Amino acid sequence: MGFRADLSENAGVPDDISPLSAAASEALFARAKAVTPGGVNSPVRAFNAVGGTPRFIREAKGAWLTDVDGNDYVDLICSWGPMLLGHAHPEVQAAVLEAVTRGTSYGTPTTPEVELAEEIVSRAPVEKVRFVSSGTEATMSAIRLARGFTGRDVILKFAGNYHGHVDSLLASAGSGLVTHAIPGTPGVPESSTELTVVLPYNDRAAVTAAFAEYQGRVACLITEASPGNMGVVPPEPGFNQFLSETCTSNGALFISDEVMTGFRASNQGQWGLDGKHEGWTPDLVTFGKVMGGGFPAAAFGGRADVMASLSPDGPVYQAGTLSGNPVATTAGLTTLRLATDEVYAHITEAADVVKAAIEESFTKAGLPHVIQSTGTMFSVFFTDRPVRNFDEAKTTDETAYKAFFHAMLDQGVYLPPSAYEAWFLSSAHDERAVAQIVEALPYAADVAAKAQSITGGE
Repeated sequence: MGFRADLSENAGVPDDISPLSAAASEALFARAKAVTPGGVNSPVRAFNAVGGTPRFIREAKGAWLTDVDGNDYVDLICSWGPMLLGHAHPEVQAAVLEAVTRGTSYGTPTTPEVELAEEIVSRAPVEKVRFVSSGTEATMSAIRLARGFTGRDVILKFAGNYHGHVDSLLASAGSGLVTHAIPGTPGVPESSTELTVVLPYNDRAAVTAAFAEYQGRVACLITEASPGNMGVVPPEPGFNQFLSETCTSNGALFISDEVMTGFRASNQGQWGLDGKHEGWTPDLVTFGKVMGGGFPAAAFGGRADVMASLSPDGPVYQAGTLSGNPVATTAGLTTLRLATDEVYAHITEAADVVKAAIEESFTKAGLPHVIQSTGTMFSVFFTDRPVRNFDEAKTTDETAYKAFFHAMLDQGVYLPPSAYEAWFLSSAHDERAVAQIVEALPYAADVAAKAQSITGGE
């Protein structure tokens, strides 16, 4: 399917767009806050970063969300990545409904989990896979396995890379280039992060210095294959290869976190985009989101000899009652089987049209911006310089983004309610959905530019 990127038809966009009704969402939010901390079950959903009332969604189909007030939105978060095929895909739904008729959880091995593991092994650079229920579980388990396999204790990670709410990984950088991390949130004791070292992303010298300082003690280095939780900040060419080779030469394991990028950036994840060409292969990989097809499912996998250390074959313990759930693995398996080259080509084309429209609208509005991509994922930084690491990501103008977010929302486009998140499209984003995004951009860019001029671009 072809898409049009011409903005000339969008002349005369009204400047008096009114906020959409949120009365029902407001009422639900008040009820939710009475029984749930912050009224939400994951912090970004609360709209704290952008202000206003979070929208409670009643249903979703294809590329569209419908809230409890009856407002329709083009969805640009896709459940933060999993909905590669769009919402309520008929073949995924049919497979899930058929699976549910056989029961929802057995506490025993099942056929779908074996088939999904085979599908992942056939696509990704792993020899064996263990299923869990969340990305946090996957990274937590991979790190435990790395420590058990190597007999070492220190973990290296990068500032701005998010690997779930694991205590040892919810850490902030210390004051020096290479220092032990400090807890990044109350509730995480210093003892949980004292063996974690946080480094600047895309900084080879810092990695080399860390391995030298903690020689013989580093169990693993974990990195997002291409970070998407500080906005999309791709690895510089050869950076992941450098990490892999440095880990190998120092006897540590290289953990590539593909919870977000796995089967989303490409049909093989970030590894498929550059790993096969650069020659790097991770020792362990974590997966989530797309491989669950919209259900709570995740996995970690890697080299057979490393995975052999995992219980029941080896001494490193890990378990989970709902791991490999038959309904979730059915959804994931069906999604991956439907994720053809044509699906990725469609998403790429739609994303290219949206990115071109952003470039044109922001330039006309005089709004500083940088668009960064990895595969089908992209994000927009409200800054005038390329972003290579977390410190540079923080130069984005949050005030301008807040204004932009609400201007798009009021025109029926649902963006991430944070300036530091990736944008996602799906194979269900057709010409009508893309046109609504494109047509909303000029007005929203103007609103954001005015907000920036009022605050002085701070």
